[in-house]
Amino acid sequence: MTKNPEGLIKKIENTIEAIGNLTAVLLLIMVVLISYDVAMRYLFNSGSVALQELEWHLFSLIFLIGASYTLKHDDHVRVDIVYRSTRISDRYRLWIDIFGTLFFLIPFCLLVIINSWHFVENSFSLHETSPDAGGLPYRWLLKAMIPAGFALLLIQGIAELLKNIRKLRS
Repeated sequence: MTKNPEGLIKKIENTIEAIGNLTAVLLLIMVVLISYDVAMRYLFNSGSVALQELEWHLFSLIFLIGASYTLKHDDHVRVDIVYRSTRISDRYRLWIDIFGTLFFLIPFCLLVIINSWHFVENSFSLHETSPDAGGLPYRWLLKAMIPAGFALLLIQGIAELLKNIRKLRS
């Protein structure tokens, strides 16, 4: 481990916070695009394949890079039946978090990163584009967000692990 985990945690969390702010901007852009698309479709009987694809590309991007921000703010999904029980101590909750991070979050992130890399590489080498006429090019960019998003989640998971170990020791 690093000699200064506090500095590492702060750097990771500042980065994830900036990514969360970027995600908020992307969400606003997506809402505007969807509103525009719906208005064009229903008011003027006009639509765009590229615009529809951009909408789901933005949704994917928001989901993938926003997961680390969600973990940072402890707003992620978990089975709270045991965890939120008033009968268990904060120390026991820390052990649950450490166990979950070490045996579920980190291995799953590594599994996705390793297994999605070939998927991205293949898309890049084929210069994959949308199969639809008028669709977006550079499909590999979107696919590259899969390992990137899980790498961000992994990094935030490591920060959470370090924080929980620090709390457990104090």
